[in-house]
Amino acid sequence: MKVLANDGISDLGAQKLEAAGFTVITDKVAQEQLSAYMNENQVEILLVRSATKVREVLINECPGLKLVGRGGVGMDNIDVEYARSKGVKVINTPASSSDSVAEIVFAHLFGMVRFLHDSNRQMPLSGDTQFNQLKKAYANGIELSGKTLGIIGFGRIGQAVAKRAIGLGMNVLVGDLELGKSTKVELRFFNGQSLSFNFVNQAMDEVISQSDFISVHVPNTDKPIIGKRELEKMKKGAFIVNAARGGVIDEVALVEALNSGHIAGAGLDVFENEPTPAMPVLMNTHVSLSPHIGAATLEAQDRIGEELADLIVAEFGTFTA
Repeated sequence: MKVLANDGISDLGAQKLEAAGFTVITDKVAQEQLSAYMNENQVEILLVRSATKVREVLINECPGLKLVGRGGVGMDNIDVEYARSKGVKVINTPASSSDSVAEIVFAHLFGMVRFLHDSNRQMPLSGDTQFNQLKKAYANGIELSGKTLGIIGFGRIGQAVAKRAIGLGMNVLVGDLELGKSTKVELRFFNGQSLSFNFVNQAMDEVISQSDFISVHVPNTDKPIIGKRELEKMKKGAFIVNAARGGVIDEVALVEALNSGHIAGAGLDVFENEPTPAMPVLMNTHVSLSPHIGAATLEAQDRIGEELADLIVAEFGTFTA
């Protein structure tokens, strides 16, 4: 069977598939040429990340397609139910990138509270002539330890974020749809010891109003879950991070809240209009920016590739020459 990894696959994942007898193709095919390429090359398995879209049209145009695999968590770039209705199996790797995304959340948080996101812009421009002025401008940083982190959405990634917050000595509040649900999170240490913590879901408004920092980890939504109303409920001087999906935060309302000083900073790894984020967001000095790279670590890509390979082999078996 032929596998097209249109958005790439790790060497480990490709090697595992090839060892099981699959032919792995890593050509990057343009979206508008994808169906013709797949039919011509008899591709039966399509692997994507977030760039390639698998919509109804593509599914209809590729009758030989048997499986679509998403390397990562969210599958909003795939018409999942339609694919399944046509007998096409859809898989993803929800656990493989949790740690990587959780770490980029804290990369943004650490950078913002010490102004690194802005000082890294300004130091090359005027660090040699205005060093003392910059030193004074960035001298009022704050610590994460002892502060309250509110996590909106408490799936695998939200739980990974909570573990890191606990390690930093932060108080963690959890907001999720299932109010009152208790989730046990186990924090494992390098020496084999572990500690367990129970988190009880609270109403989102309660979490937002009590937190110094907010991290959002929800699936793709039809409309923002953090809009003008929610931003106004946040503490004055609070920070917010979105490493989930573009559109879950109203960017217009966010820029207004940042410019007014009510929100001190925002860390964004995802944007409403990817791959062309709005300039008022990109140019705002209170925003820490990254180009949707939450899951883009070498370790996560190896885990994703291996998990996809394991799921595919479990589905189709192995092939021998």
